[in-house]
Amino acid sequence: MQSLSRKIAGAGDLQGVVSAMKALAASSIGQYEKAVQSLNDYYHTVELGLSACLRQAEPVPLPHRQRKDTGPIGAVVFGSDQGLVGRFNEVIVDLALDTLKKLPGKTKQILAVGDRVHSLLTDANFAPARLLTVPTSVHGITPLIGEVLIEIQTAQDKGDVHDVYLFHNRPKSGAAYDPVCHRLLPFDREWRRKLTALPWPDKKLPQIVNGPKPALDAFIKGYLFVLLFQACAESLNSENASRLAAMQRAEKNIKQILEDLNLEFHRLRQESIDEELFDVVSGFEALAKHAHHS
Repeated sequence: MQSLSRKIAGAGDLQGVVSAMKALAASSIGQYEKAVQSLNDYYHTVELGLSACLRQAEPVPLPHRQRKDTGPIGAVVFGSDQGLVGRFNEVIVDLALDTLKKLPGKTKQILAVGDRVHSLLTDANFAPARLLTVPTSVHGITPLIGEVLIEIQTAQDKGDVHDVYLFHNRPKSGAAYDPVCHRLLPFDREWRRKLTALPWPDKKLPQIVNGPKPALDAFIKGYLFVLLFQACAESLNSENASRLAAMQRAEKNIKQILEDLNLEFHRLRQESIDEELFDVVSGFEALAKHAHHS
């Protein structure tokens, strides 16, 4: 009974921890969903700015893919720093490894956002991976994306990276998520064609002061920022949804364990009471019999 009491107390403490983590995950999902939704208007504004720049009479030169093969490849993989998320990290790493191995170019550099994905990539011996810390709130996403953009720009300036691919988990309904992959850079002609054909809100196109080149550079930075910010927020949303589902399963299992332990405790307690009553009755009968003989 003492052993069962300790197990019940331990399960109760664990249930409290699971409940706290469940509440934290549930509250975090909301802020990341709002962050993604708030990007929509900004993203559309950036697209319109790019469209205006690309509509100029003299097309602004952009890096295009000129060959069927690719140059050095870089990748950004979003994962988690913490566990209790099921196969959240394994799924995105499997997609990244499978995709990068099939590309004709050689992967030179990987930015791993999250200790768990960094460990998985290191164990796979696939390209050097630099570790970046996962943000713990929406406010931490912007500094992270700034660091990622600096790393990409530095690698491209050195010629270490030409194509850049983005991997992250995207949330679905409930606690489900899908691993997705995008080619972030370079921009291709299809990208330019879609932006050029983007409908303008009114009949008058804007005039770009000092030419389209400086404005285009600024809009491209904003465009990449939005894509990376959205990927990070969606990854964090998926992570917390996965953790919420894991905590719900754990909470259900702990509840069942507590019920089983309490049933066993009450059974042993009843057996102990029955034994004590049996001893009392047996002692009383023995004393009564002794008194009768006397």
